[in-house]
Amino acid sequence: MRNRSLKSVLLGLLLAGSCMLLSGCWDSLGIEDRALVLSLAVDEAPPESNKQEEKVTHIDEKPPGKMIRITAQIAVPGQVPLGPSSASSGERTQNSVWIVQVVGHSLDDALNNLQQQISDPKYLIHLRVVVISEAIAREGLDDLNDYLRRNAEVRRRTWLLVSDIPAEKVLAVAPPLERVPTLYLLSMIEKSVRSGKFPLDYLGIFWTSESKWGQDGYLPYISIRGQDKILVKGLAYFSGGRLVGTTRPLEIGAYMAAKGMDPGGYSSLLNVSGLGYVMVQTQERHTNIKVDIVEGKPRVKLKILLEGSITEQFDSSVDINSPEAVGQVERKFNEEGIKAVKSLFRDTQLKHSDIFGIGEIVRAHHKDFWKKHVHEKKDWGNIYSGIPVDVSVHMTIRRIGLKQ
Repeated sequence: MRNRSLKSVLLGLLLAGSCMLLSGCWDSLGIEDRALVLSLAVDEAPPESNKQEEKVTHIDEKPPGKMIRITAQIAVPGQVPLGPSSASSGERTQNSVWIVQVVGHSLDDALNNLQQQISDPKYLIHLRVVVISEAIAREGLDDLNDYLRRNAEVRRRTWLLVSDIPAEKVLAVAPPLERVPTLYLLSMIEKSVRSGKFPLDYLGIFWTSESKWGQDGYLPYISIRGQDKILVKGLAYFSGGRLVGTTRPLEIGAYMAAKGMDPGGYSSLLNVSGLGYVMVQTQERHTNIKVDIVEGKPRVKLKILLEGSITEQFDSSVDINSPEAVGQVERKFNEEGIKAVKSLFRDTQLKHSDIFGIGEIVRAHHKDFWKKHVHEKKDWGNIYSGIPVDVSVHMTIRRIGLKQ
């Protein structure tokens, strides 16, 4: 009897203790009670913004520097569509997202002003796209990166884009293919990566490149065409945390070729002597980068091996099916490819922006040179601007239309 009573007492104590662990959901916060920020646009604030400032984080003292204007796209609970609709793009955008604009002295200051104007607590866990204007990027991204890095809610797989027009206009684009502007931007960039039109460059990858002494970061450079189309204009490359230059669209392909990034997705229009205009599409890239120290200075040797196909011939009266004609097309492509890669290297060297990561190769394979000459990041930028670069390109055409 005593053993049975003891067991009953112990069981009762165990159940009582378990009840203390079953706290339930008394402090739960449903998704409909959260302000889920899907995207942000960062622009320079107009001069009259000083009068519009809400002074949420300060009263009299103001930080130095220009003010910024933040445009936030917040998901409306239960209104984000999952299927096609016959509604116009304006109605879709208005129903599915809430657009809120605020100004501030920094991103954190502006988001505090944003929180003061919305009832639900803001959450950045679903932030997928941040668009910044070119003017903001040229001023520098130190403050912006500092806040995003410190915020644990911000994913490293968020995309950071540079726009040649006010960033707020980019968030307003809502084509028929997608009813939420943010999801359209996200889908466009990620599909560009899968199709070989742009290298994978999440926010976390950009931060990693910028933190290395032997490499600089780059971001997608975008614009708007028409009412509902986004154009990937090129690479926006940085030096010292500031935007210093941009490329043209085809130079994205030149960069990816120099880095050996697959898949190949760009086509080149060539004027081949005796054959007329021919379109050649790159499909595979294989690159070998070698850096030697010659006469006390790094020298880069870049060997690019490409595979592709002829996708179009303008003058159908000319036969290009012979090995001689194909070889002529390959040689012309090699010449133009060398010019494109060298031109991109030259432009980045003038701006002291090593987006190719040549400095990291020097640091890994020539440690004595690195320790002697590089004591901070700008030292490598100065060295990179004067190193010679030898480029060789060899294209192998595997297909001529349906022929192999």
